[in-house]
Amino acid sequence: MMNKQGRPTDINTAANLSPGGVTTHTGNRGLEQDELLIYEIGDTQRTGVDLEDLPVFESRLGGITRDNEIGLAGLSEPEVMRHYTRLSRKNYAIDMGLYPLGSCTMKHNPRINEKVARLPGLADIHPLQPISTVQGALDLMDRLAHWLKTLTGMPAVAMSPKAGAHGELCGLMAIRSALDKRGENRTIVLAPESAHGTNPATAALCGYKVKSIPANKAGRVDLPALKAALGPDVAAIMLTNPNTCGLFERDIIEIADAVHAAGGYFYCDGANFNAIVGKVRPGDLGVDAMHINLHKTFSTPHGGGGPGAGPVVLSEALAPFAPVPYVIHGKDGFEMVEHVTGGAESFGRMTAFHGQMGMNIRALAFMMSHGSDGLARVAEDSVLNANYVMASLQDIMTLSFEGPCMHECLFDDRFLEGTGVTTLDFAKAMIDEGYHPMTMYFPLVVNGAMLIEPTESESKQSVDQFIGALRHLVTQAKLGNSALFTGAPYLAPLKRLDETLAARNPVLRWRKTD
Repeated sequence: MMNKQGRPTDINTAANLSPGGVTTHTGNRGLEQDELLIYEIGDTQRTGVDLEDLPVFESRLGGITRDNEIGLAGLSEPEVMRHYTRLSRKNYAIDMGLYPLGSCTMKHNPRINEKVARLPGLADIHPLQPISTVQGALDLMDRLAHWLKTLTGMPAVAMSPKAGAHGELCGLMAIRSALDKRGENRTIVLAPESAHGTNPATAALCGYKVKSIPANKAGRVDLPALKAALGPDVAAIMLTNPNTCGLFERDIIEIADAVHAAGGYFYCDGANFNAIVGKVRPGDLGVDAMHINLHKTFSTPHGGGGPGAGPVVLSEALAPFAPVPYVIHGKDGFEMVEHVTGGAESFGRMTAFHGQMGMNIRALAFMMSHGSDGLARVAEDSVLNANYVMASLQDIMTLSFEGPCMHECLFDDRFLEGTGVTTLDFAKAMIDEGYHPMTMYFPLVVNGAMLIEPTESESKQSVDQFIGALRHLVTQAKLGNSALFTGAPYLAPLKRLDETLAARNPVLRWRKTD
């Protein structure tokens, strides 16, 4: 069964917590149906398809032949379809409503992108096809690379990284290669306190020690502290701009100059590029490397909706160290450079093939449908919506730093003091209101953080409804209605888990029970 330990999480056991306290024979409540794991549906003695008996053949498994039955239940096609459809109804998605996760840019995925990605010649190609048969795909990759370089003001881009953190790894490996060429063994990467957790994790994976840089009272990098931390052992800084407090780093050019003067490189985390796309070119700010989340800024399906993609743009100083493969213009059309040969300085290969092709298609469709002026409007509208949320809530919630903000606004839990309600309780109550919670407890520079990013996808009506829901919840908390929060969510398919117990005693493997 699903991990439901610690609390009455299933529909019927928790029924007395919700209005009416009605239980049902099936475990279903109305059209909200209880769902077993797929291993628990059907039985192992039947199958949903008819297969012919295998011809006699000589096994090449040697001594590793399975001794027992695999134990998976056979299901019919209706059972499989209903199972996954019912599960999908228990989830929240951008196609259902506003998705306010800060620093995640959960924007609408335009359906024209999906249609283009399914076109013959794009949807059915294979990375091992002869280059002569995929010239159109290579043209598309080249055009996307051109757009990314133009939007960022950078001369080179590595298309193969498959997610943001993978892009961070690519950037730091290029930096390490550049330092190796200089004969320098620098050991430290600087990261602001507000950095995404992947920044220090990536630096550690690359063998660097991480030194944290504090934030100042305005929520930005403390410039004197940064300058004091610079030295001959600093390889790079990893900085997000706009940062995870939703603020533009005003000193970013001075930061870049100081890092470069100390012999280091400037890695910019591009997770929040949506706030400045078409308005600011990171290359003009002194950035040496930056990953771009196609699944954020350029609307490709996000999270469980599809794989990410994290192309990395590189400065002139780092361009020679870009990984293979990459597309070039040959005499007979496009060619793919697959190997490091001769005196090439590429640090090598990060992945088997050429990046997330389906995501590349969707991202280019988004860019071309908007045009350069439309992409600038994306940034403008995302910043407008975030500031509208901030202005509409700052009288009743506690704003962490003075605005205006960029694409997201940050609140903390001071407005909940004395109510008996925590940030977690408040977020769980949002589920009953029909919203996925905002990003909670991040960034770490404030207590009980609540980070909200509405994106440009939302209409004023949609944002107003969201603001109204939050104002209602704040009012209820301040009126002393703590029960509305401490047991929430009451109306979700599954109720609140004991998250501490689940973290300390995780159940990661399904086992058959009698």
